[in-house]
Amino acid sequence: MRQTPIRIAITGSCGQIAYNLLFRIAAGDVFERPIILHLQDVPGMESKLEGVAMELSDCDFPLLEEVRLTTDIHEAFDKVDLALLVGAKPRSKGMLRKDLLAENGRIFVEQGKALNDVASRDVKVYVIGNPANTNALVAMNNAPKIPRKNFHALMRLDHNRARSLISRKAGVESRFVKKMLVWGNHSNTQVPDFTQVEIAGRKATDVIPDIEWHRQEFVQTIQNRGAMVIEKLGRSSAASAANAVVDAMRSLYMPTPEDDWFSSAVCSDENPYGIHEGLIFGFPCRSKGDGNYEIVPGLKWDDYIRDKIEKTEKELLEEMEFCKSEGLF
Repeated sequence: MRQTPIRIAITGSCGQIAYNLLFRIAAGDVFERPIILHLQDVPGMESKLEGVAMELSDCDFPLLEEVRLTTDIHEAFDKVDLALLVGAKPRSKGMLRKDLLAENGRIFVEQGKALNDVASRDVKVYVIGNPANTNALVAMNNAPKIPRKNFHALMRLDHNRARSLISRKAGVESRFVKKMLVWGNHSNTQVPDFTQVEIAGRKATDVIPDIEWHRQEFVQTIQNRGAMVIEKLGRSSAASAANAVVDAMRSLYMPTPEDDWFSSAVCSDENPYGIHEGLIFGFPCRSKGDGNYEIVPGLKWDDYIRDKIEKTEKELLEEMEFCKSEGLF
């Protein structure tokens, strides 16, 4: 029996992240079922969209059933099951974070409303464009017909960076590193939580007993890794961000191993950690493989982690209040 295709919308489809992402999705790196891609970018990008579609066609991907091209956000989201919101205005030199929040917020107001109007009622929405947590918050609050739990912001890149750094420090393959976790905001206040990590069944702090390395080099490297990439490369992460989106989708649509979890920024309503409700906040999550998830309960914070989490929560609350003051929701 023929499987029902999954409809996937990708905004900013002519950008660097999307270009690294599209071909992996079309190749079946996430879904082993027919795929219909809805590719969207802003007016003026029609020719480039056609060029991307030509390349996808030339790859002859067996699972890629159809590619739809549009500059209209309602057409892009029509009946989609998964929306990957990649497109966003990048932060320019000298731009304040609040200015970026305001400009991108208006984009995500429109996208939230369009999702609310035409997407599948159980559409899963994953925001990649920065500032991802608050962009997802804006979209969520403009899409009241879609369950709030269906909105995510990308924390998987931070998760992957942290697991890679820990594995290299310990001298093991990254597959032996379990229970990596990044709390909070995808910003330099994020909290990569080394206290939960296990390496080949042992606590990471026993395998790597240098607590100052964890608190200083490890945490600060992950918090500032994006800026470090921009400094060296001259542009923001694209291939690693696209790879993180693939990993994030796999985590949602494949069962989570019993001895592990994954990091995702999700709605904090009714969370088990006392984080203020109504935020998009990085938590440890598990999935049964159906695109849904649960927040892993019962983890303990030491004073160092608690202090860091309070700071990232404060930043997200300030961003939420700023968006409200701008009339974004």
